[in-house]
Amino acid sequence: MAIRTALVTGTSRPAGLGFAVARELAGQGYHVVLTARDHSTAEPLADRLRRDGHAATALRLDLSDPVSMHEAADHLTQAFGHLDVLVNNASAMPDFQVLSAMEADMDAVRTALEVTVIGPWALTQAMLPLLTAAPAARIVNVSSLSAQQIATGLDLGAALRAPAYSMAKYMLNALTTVLARDLAHTPILVNAVDPGNTATHPERGDDATDRPAAESARDIVRAATLDADGPTGQLFGNGRPVA
Repeated sequence: MAIRTALVTGTSRPAGLGFAVARELAGQGYHVVLTARDHSTAEPLADRLRRDGHAATALRLDLSDPVSMHEAADHLTQAFGHLDVLVNNASAMPDFQVLSAMEADMDAVRTALEVTVIGPWALTQAMLPLLTAAPAARIVNVSSLSAQQIATGLDLGAALRAPAYSMAKYMLNALTTVLARDLAHTPILVNAVDPGNTATHPERGDDATDRPAAESARDIVRAATLDADGPTGQLFGNGRPVA
């Protein structure tokens, strides 16, 4: 029986959502590949999973560096020959304090788009041979409630909170739909998940109402382990489709 494999981007922080997703997938029997821009931040987390009895590997993967993406793909090709799950979790919020699109810094916009949209797009291309080699691969793009400011005009108390981040997540949702269409002739399912407000930044003072990372991770893993007749091209929040 082939080893089930899953790659999760943005797994550099013990309290982060990426690590919570990796842990949940590992608990379901996947060999998880934890990736981060700096290998030294992902390796201790992979080691923690191994010490808990799970199969885990850490790789350097920088979403602004195509070379690192192809190196990661080469490693997976040699080690496993396929990839069952790709979770595009890595993100950048370079304008957390900005409250208007008219105040947006274009360098911040470029950073957000590079990490949140262009990076996952390029990574999916790089991993496509591995994904198609799996019996029925799943791609999950981690979205955000912030995108709904643009999609539905949701009022979060400002003209447009974190405009670069919000626009990038909105575009990631659109990319999800496009990739699902392009891969409709394959068994690969592509969906996005809004994990909701999640307690991943204790150093910033998480709100008391934020969900634990492990709880949000389960929604992402549910999309990563859909049955063959599951949906594709959808955005989910709290386990339900979001318009």
